[in-house]
Amino acid sequence: MLRSPDLPRSGTLAARKAHADARATRADELDRWLTGLLGPEPHVALVAVGSHGRRDLTPGGDLDLVLLHRGRSKAPGDGLGDRDRAHLTGPADRPDAGGPSGLDVLDAAWARHVAEVADRIWYPVWDSGLRLDHSVRTVHEARTVARDDLKAALGLMSARRIAGEQSLVDELRAAVLADWRADARRRLGELSAMTRERWETQGELAFLLEPDLKEARGGLRDVHVMQAVAASWVAPAPDERVRAAYRLLLDVRHALHELTGRAADRLVLQEQEAVARAVGLLDADMLLRTTAEAARTVTYAGDHVWRHVDRFCAARGRNRGRGRPERRPLADGVVEHDGEAVLARGADLTDPALVLRIAAGAAQAGLPLAPATVNRMAEDVPPMPVPWPAEARDALVALLGAGPPAIPVWEALDQAGLITRLLPDWERVRNRPQRNPVHRFTVDRHLVEAATGAAALTREVARPDLLLVGALLHDIGKGWPGDHSRGGAVVARDMGARMGFGERDVGVLEAMVRHHLLLPDTATRRDLDDPVTIRAVADAVGGHEVLELLAALSLADGLATGPAAWGAWKAGLVDELVRRVTAALSGRAVPRAPEPSPAQLALARHGGGAVRVVGTRITVVAPDRPGLLWRAAGVLALHRLVVRTARGVLPAQGGDGPTAMIEFTAVPEYGTPPDPALLEADLRRALADRLDVAARLERRAGAARVRPGAVVPPPRVTILDDASNTATVIEVRAHDRPGLLWRIGRAIGACGLQVRAAQVDTLGANAVDVFYVVGEDGAPISDTAALDAVRQRILKVLR
Repeated sequence: MLRSPDLPRSGTLAARKAHADARATRADELDRWLTGLLGPEPHVALVAVGSHGRRDLTPGGDLDLVLLHRGRSKAPGDGLGDRDRAHLTGPADRPDAGGPSGLDVLDAAWARHVAEVADRIWYPVWDSGLRLDHSVRTVHEARTVARDDLKAALGLMSARRIAGEQSLVDELRAAVLADWRADARRRLGELSAMTRERWETQGELAFLLEPDLKEARGGLRDVHVMQAVAASWVAPAPDERVRAAYRLLLDVRHALHELTGRAADRLVLQEQEAVARAVGLLDADMLLRTTAEAARTVTYAGDHVWRHVDRFCAARGRNRGRGRPERRPLADGVVEHDGEAVLARGADLTDPALVLRIAAGAAQAGLPLAPATVNRMAEDVPPMPVPWPAEARDALVALLGAGPPAIPVWEALDQAGLITRLLPDWERVRNRPQRNPVHRFTVDRHLVEAATGAAALTREVARPDLLLVGALLHDIGKGWPGDHSRGGAVVARDMGARMGFGERDVGVLEAMVRHHLLLPDTATRRDLDDPVTIRAVADAVGGHEVLELLAALSLADGLATGPAAWGAWKAGLVDELVRRVTAALSGRAVPRAPEPSPAQLALARHGGGAVRVVGTRITVVAPDRPGLLWRAAGVLALHRLVVRTARGVLPAQGGDGPTAMIEFTAVPEYGTPPDPALLEADLRRALADRLDVAARLERRAGAARVRPGAVVPPPRVTILDDASNTATVIEVRAHDRPGLLWRIGRAIGACGLQVRAAQVDTLGANAVDVFYVVGEDGAPISDTAALDAVRQRILKVLR
């Protein structure tokens, strides 16, 4: 049996039934009212299309009506004026009135009568405040419009008689459907292009924090499209599971319209808690999980429909007369049939490993699993024994090792409930939202993306099987409270043992999950030149094998998260950290930071202040003075440069006394880097106290307003006692804003401390800045009261 959406039962069904009943009641009331407006009229029918035609009209939905009539032909120019012709579509001076509908030339008296009937309906609807889309057509005109306008054709396929002559509506529906089927190859090709363009614009509903319930992929519109494809007889109609998902999304849309009083279909963050309560769900997270479940059901079914469409549109008669499609063996128990992986005739359905073996065969061949095959396995294949047999474990590795083609295969198994049958702990992360714009996917999809992305790195590690499974499990702890790395390590140990890995391999998987953030966090938030940093990482990983696996996992995890979480800058830092830790684990001397280049030394002899820009590296030299690092950082912020790292490289002797050199890594917020000459000029002004950095940064910060309803956690300042032997390390987590490094550095300077180095990591709107600071004597600060004062000073400027 296919699984049904895992919705909480308490209160949900009653709330959703109330919305369904409200829509049905409203449809009945509108029908009675509109029937009264039309009255007894021969040769005329009032037809609902769109959401009211489906009896799905939500509180903010448009009323879409067609006045259908039998035209009476008349010679051109005989008694039918422009005003009469315009009347047939409603008054043109109405802001929402439609344009002329290309009517036949009609008997003038009949035309005036139809116009009067139209006025009798449209005016009361407008006066009621309802939003109305309307037209007046003969059957021939409506059929002609449907032939030329894809959206009109889709609407007319849902036409429902409200009042008037039933035969007119039957004639219209029969004509539109006959044309649709006769020209199915062209029209479905158009529909496919239009749908994919919409997906590209709106994104995928299941993975959006603020999805459009109607237009996003997996939303309500996709079900309407599937129904249109089914009307062409090219693919089957949506099944009950899809219809249940549709009703759920419709109920959420209904609640959103009711609560907001408007027709917007985007489920924005500030409305989610109220909408969740309105549909009987616990909270906003459960709402997103529930809508994601429904959307993925729609998307999965839609993918199957579009495969039918693609085969139909590509065929063009090539296979006529060739008999049934050939069955080509792929692996033990699985064959290719008509572009899908299906069960072989002799497949052993008593073998518990069959599910993973067939899934691996499909993914390795780059084919989708046939829905009938998935259903059969879900019904007949017995549960996997614990621990798994080696064959099943190897099949899982082969499945993940297929790379991106494994994703739709995994989704097919998940839709049938087979993944949670194999891995019961997976249920805790299924459809779990990640309320961080850096993440593109729900937790479960992110894990699959990371694992299939790691397939490209299997040649780089000694144990590709542990890399793939570790990537699949690295965030499994997000389904439990507390630190997801620590909690996930415990879950990964249990899951590794369940899969049949040996004790040593289970320990490696546990270490991978426990430390999956170690390399990127250390590389971006610690001083790589500090021996304590390198030793701490070496002690945590324990050996080359885990380090090698974590390096590959960091890359796969970052790429699966999204472009904001991974880039060349972070990749370079992680590579450098791995190089140094490898040396430490091998007993070799840890590579030292590179000495200043001749060009940098020449720049250091430049008196008064100079700036050199090479790619993302910005070198600043200036007369040594307290607070030089953060003052220079403020100047960079004024020029819209985002600082990633900052380090005092080497004090040197310039023409006018001691000169400090600071090496920044910075990237433009957008556009091209600023002119070094302008940077240098502003730096000189700032050092001479002739540039009001504070005022200019405050103006920029004021322009970057926080969106209403956005969650902004309070800042946090932590003193890290064991991160360095040569400096005090202060970690600051705060909402990102222009010049944040400058503000924090100024607060530290006001306490009489010097910033020796800074590491900056920004994930979406969240900044994690780490400062290596020393006192006036160049040593770490040990006075607890002094450290608390620094902490409070930083918090004050952040608040």
